[in-house]
Amino acid sequence: MGFKRFSVLLAGRLVVIMLLLMGIAYLILLPGYHAATFLTFCVIVFLVFEVYRFVQRTNAEVSRFLDAARYADFSQRFRMHDLGAGFGELGETFTDILKRFQEVRAGQEKELRHLKALVEHVPVPLMSLHADGALTVWNNSARRLFGSTPTTHLNDLAQFGEPLLKEVASIEPGERRLVGFDADGVDQKMMLVATKIIIDSKPEKLFSLQNIQSELDVAQLQAWQDLVRVLTHEIMNSITPVASLAKTAVDLVDDAASKVTDNPEVVDELGDVKDAVNTVAKRSDRLNQFVSSYRSLTRLPPPEKQLIRLKDIFEELGSLFDKEWAEKGVQLVAKIEPAELDLSADREMLEQVLINMMQNSGQALAGKEDATVWLLARLNRRGRVTIEVADNGPGVPADIAKRIFVPFFTTKREGSGVGLALTRQVMIAHGGAVSLAERPGGGAQFSLTF
Repeated sequence: MGFKRFSVLLAGRLVVIMLLLMGIAYLILLPGYHAATFLTFCVIVFLVFEVYRFVQRTNAEVSRFLDAARYADFSQRFRMHDLGAGFGELGETFTDILKRFQEVRAGQEKELRHLKALVEHVPVPLMSLHADGALTVWNNSARRLFGSTPTTHLNDLAQFGEPLLKEVASIEPGERRLVGFDADGVDQKMMLVATKIIIDSKPEKLFSLQNIQSELDVAQLQAWQDLVRVLTHEIMNSITPVASLAKTAVDLVDDAASKVTDNPEVVDELGDVKDAVNTVAKRSDRLNQFVSSYRSLTRLPPPEKQLIRLKDIFEELGSLFDKEWAEKGVQLVAKIEPAELDLSADREMLEQVLINMMQNSGQALAGKEDATVWLLARLNRRGRVTIEVADNGPGVPADIAKRIFVPFFTTKREGSGVGLALTRQVMIAHGGAVSLAERPGGGAQFSLTF
């Protein structure tokens, strides 16, 4: 409406100027009308200037409106009432349009902030791979996963394991693959999912990395517990009456031997029978103890977490092992970085796990000169508490290391295969992990990552 009135006013001014031009041309042809001709000329000049000013002011306001829209300067206001009828409405229209732009812009920014917040706080790490190999990490979960290690290019993923690098480079959009991820020496299983997006006509691969190691651990642990529960039940049902009958048989043999003391041959034979039955009874008791030790794998209570000063734990462990190891020539080196490092965990479970691991290290160092056990606590690159028990013993062969946390597996003659399996179960209950690595310089290094 404002532009229509502007056109009418401009056309009116131009018509007047045209009529005056025709009038001045007529006056020039008439003699004696010099004053009228000059006056008409002045009026024409004034009207031309007025039209110029009129158009210029309108153009200036339109230009200001367009600049405000271009640079998102929504603070501009347009008051054009002094330009004549209809321009006040035009100015209000300009102002209203900018307000609408501002509302749309605010809505878009709000939606963008909302989407960014969702991406930042989603618990699944997200990253994208560009055509030139550049890698973009999108959220906090991904930054926590990679820690302080720079990850700006595809090749940077090699430090988390070659399998991860190969899978990220080769996976196709829509595929799901199970990949290994080396997190500070702890092997984690991740579910890698890829999709393809196009931004500014440039294709990108968007990846999500979901850590499913805890789910795999829980499922595997549950399977072992079910197996142990069934085995212990069946074995105990079978062995208990055997042990009881064997002990009864020993008593019966003793009673029979006391009645035939006058027959040496029978007494000798009964003695052999007693020895055989005693062997059965002892083996039955040993099997009972063996099965009872495995029941601990199925009866581990939930951890009662509390804030623990690791310094106190290390001092107790030192006093427990110092005297025994000093006699065997084993040196204990304990270190905590930072010195006041705390940990939320079940104190009794943690102590039992560390005692078992330190005993294993001490046994591995039997007869070795300069035998040393290291007990270290620190924060890893991801800010997680890690406790390491290491020794300079012979280490663990690779084929054994793969099975060392499996229940029932042991390399000790009198071992039960429970200790490290129970350690793994305790760490799973704490939401952590236990791992074995070769110590730099030789020996074994067990790491508890919480």
